[in-house]
Amino acid sequence: MFSIIQAAGWPIWPLIACSILGLALVIERFLSLKTTKVVPPMLLDEVLAVSRSALPAPDVVEQLSRNSALGEVLASGLRAMQAKPGISNEELQAALESTGRVVTHRLERYLSALATIASVAPLLGLFGTVVGMIDIFGSQAPAGGGAGGNPAQLAHGISIALYNTAFGLIIAIPALIFWRYFRARVDEYLLTLELAGERLLQHLATLRTPS
Repeated sequence: MFSIIQAAGWPIWPLIACSILGLALVIERFLSLKTTKVVPPMLLDEVLAVSRSALPAPDVVEQLSRNSALGEVLASGLRAMQAKPGISNEELQAALESTGRVVTHRLERYLSALATIASVAPLLGLFGTVVGMIDIFGSQAPAGGGAGGNPAQLAHGISIALYNTAFGLIIAIPALIFWRYFRARVDEYLLTLELAGERLLQHLATLRTPS
């Protein structure tokens, strides 16, 4: 592996940095976007059951908000009802949407960085290719007026060109695949959160005290 890096020349180092960063982002997103951390399957039903006749205690709501992203959204609606029992439907929806925007930002964190790596890696590979081509043409320049070039320099230039192109694609393709996968996963979570918020809104309407 080290011999390949040596053959690829100095332009390979930005690509190696991109590969390390991309791998770290993929691992972090896999850990952060677990279903149990975002939308636990039975959480909404449990919240609706607990608040069927009355709002849960503040400490229960606080524990719910730390449970998951879904719990945070649901807890914001319950808190709004606790603070103002006669809250209007519009105000309650605004409280849910405000928390939903915060959760959305957290779920989408680092996705733009992963997309940037997928876009930049081929360009860095192309840059390495250009550097290799410059080495190739430089090696073919006549030295001291004689004909011919430097075969070793020619081989080095070809190595730089081919290795950097290959490394750029090797990094960009998985980064693009994972970005699309995480993007679809986040979109699915956001839809689930939106539907859960609507169900909670309808449920809390039955508990609202007339103002």
